[in-house]
Amino acid sequence: MHGPILCTGVMPYDEFGLFHENAAEYDLPYPGPPDVRRVDVEVEPGRKVSSLVWGTQGTEPELVLVHGGAQNAHTWDTVALALGRPLIAIDLPGHGHSDGGPNGSISVRTNGEDLAAVIRELAPNATGVVGMSLGGLSTIALTTAAPELVRALALIDVTPGISKEASAPITNFINGPESFPNFDELLTRTVEHNPGRSESSLRRGILHNALQREDGSWVWRYARFRSTESAQAQAQSQQPDFGNLWDDVSNIKVPLLLVRGLAWSVVEDANLEELHRRQPGVKVIGVEGAGHSIQGDRPLELADILEDFFFAGRD
Repeated sequence: MHGPILCTGVMPYDEFGLFHENAAEYDLPYPGPPDVRRVDVEVEPGRKVSSLVWGTQGTEPELVLVHGGAQNAHTWDTVALALGRPLIAIDLPGHGHSDGGPNGSISVRTNGEDLAAVIRELAPNATGVVGMSLGGLSTIALTTAAPELVRALALIDVTPGISKEASAPITNFINGPESFPNFDELLTRTVEHNPGRSESSLRRGILHNALQREDGSWVWRYARFRSTESAQAQAQSQQPDFGNLWDDVSNIKVPLLLVRGLAWSVVEDANLEELHRRQPGVKVIGVEGAGHSIQGDRPLELADILEDFFFAGRD
């Protein structure tokens, strides 16, 4: 279903009007606009977390998709089109259309609690949960906060224990300018940091992940929450320590998959060894030509991997 066309300054933006581009770029069937709607869940009084719900009204979602830091739910659009299944894609707190988190945008513990509230309301019987990067760490926390809601878990290029060196390409991009005088400068910077992606896909990503202000300049959507978070929360979010999630990994009792980018990955060999030690039954799949954001670099391959992991032999 189409949403209203929103005009952010001089550039029109229809949140639900770009799916045909995703389909065309990857030669996916496109009989018409998919059934997608935005739904907000109040996770505590006065604070909401927003999601994209894929599928006709009344259809129970089969998957939950959670994006990475500085991304939003639309990062999964091509994967969702390829899967063709009812699902929800959640905007993490402080990202996309969601309000900020109580302890900053990348507090995985409170993110896990917020994810539990959303999944409990929108997808309580989902077959599995997929979490990429920050979303993956948040879903690990979810397995502790509400294990009954996670029946299988796929982590996309992430484990606890990520080093600053391994994540430097990501933090260098995120820590760049908070505003840009025009769209072209924002696009140029994004293309420079994502040389393996098409310009059209990056343009779509920016339209979903940035806002144009009245003076014509642009800011990232995730940046708008920085001014509303307390100084303490900002300090905590800038110096995250995810190493304590290893104990949560040890306690996971459901099928576990790690999908790792083979072009470049934040998952170093030592972390992969630790994952195998904590979860000897984990399935690990590498994707050729994909970097950290596998859903953007190789969405069709990722969709096939997820289909096989969650649904093989079940339909």
